[in-house]
Formats: sequence, structure tokens, C-alpha cells
Amino acid sequence: MDFDGARARLVADLRQSRFIKDDMVADAMLKVPREQFVPRSMREEAYTDSPLSIGSGQTISAPHMVAIMVEASQLKSGHKVLEIGAGSGYHAAVVAELVRPGGRVFTVERVASLAKFAGDNINRTGYGNTVQIICGDGSNGLPEEAPFDRIFVACAAPDVPMPLKAQLADGGRLLVPVGGRYFQKLMLVERKGSKFNQEDLGGCVFVPLIGEHGYRTSSM
Repeated sequence: MDFDGARARLVADLRQSRFIKDDMVADAMLKVPREQFVPRSMREEAYTDSPLSIGSGQTISAPHMVAIMVEASQLKSGHKVLEIGAGSGYHAAVVAELVRPGGRVFTVERVASLAKFAGDNINRTGYGNTVQIICGDGSNGLPEEAPFDRIFVACAAPDVPMPLKAQLADGGRLLVPVGGRYFQKLMLVERKGSKFNQEDLGGCVFVPLIGEHGYRTSSM
């Protein structure tokens, strides 16, 4: 299969549908080989605009949702970024392209097998110098590395987790799906000193954030 051609067509479609408006986001998504971040048996489906199973009840987000979140994050070179829910590592790799040079991406995954899967994918595709995978409860954030310029959550929480708000730098942006099992709203939180302004970016569907500041079980 011509993965490069399929990737180019997907990015062109996302631009035409206005999910991608920023040239730098388009360039980042053109550079990251999504086929390297899905199970080998699903590689021919890597450039369909839909979520794909990566095992353990988890998915790699649809490309249009990655584009929405990356664009809303307004990433810049040198940014320090926290991702909750590493999954396969694909989203972190796209972010890495946008925060280089000088930026760092820390991504927390609670499922040990997926943390290894993501780490292997990140290292194999050359993003290991920018992206660090941590296995743990992402709902607590990563206080030892805070504050973060940007935080994004690739799983749904019942509300915006307080530890993540606390770990957001002044002027920073936090993206998190908030809601129940079958439908959530993608919330953008911007910190201005001690104030947190929230904006609803529209409907979405994500797997649940499991942890102390998320849902206690996957049956939310």
C-alpha cells in the first residue's frame, strides 16, 4: 500500500473539510506515519478518518479529532506539553512535530501494555528525544514536571480534573472531553492568573478517563 499517498490524501481531505486550517498542523500530520502507530493487522486502515482499536478497550483517535485538538492547542516551538492517555503514541508524535525544537511532550498512560506499545512506536519513528511515556494515573497529571504550557486529555472525564488545572501554566491551554459514556463536549480551558475560562468546542466521543480524578471504572 502507498502509505505516503494515502496520508497526503487524508490531510488534503481534512484541509478541504476545514478540520485543518493551519499549514504547520498540516505539515505535522504529513510527517507522522500513522501506519506505524496502529497494530500491524490494521495498517491498511491507518488513513481512514475513524478511530481504530489498539487493544485493551482503547482506540487511536480519528485523524480529524487529532487535528481539532492540535489546532485548538495552538502549539509553538519550545512548549512543554502534557498528554493524558498515550494510546499508541500517534497524537504525541504529531504534537512533537509542532513543539520542536526545544519542546517536550510527556504522555501518561495507565495501561502498561499500551505504554510499552506507545513507547516502542515513538522510539521506532524517531520521536524518543522529544516524547516521554509514563505509566500511571493520568487524572493526577504529572506534578513533578509542572507547569505545562499545554495539556490535552485523550479520554473523557466527568469534569475538568482539578490537578490538571493546577498544573497548567499561566496563559496555558487545556483540552479535555467532559461528559458521560456515549457523548461528551470537548472543553477548552485557558488559564489567566487565578481564573480559568472555559469554552465548549463541540461534541465528541472518547473512552473514559479512569483514575482518582476521573471515573473509577470503565463502565462510567
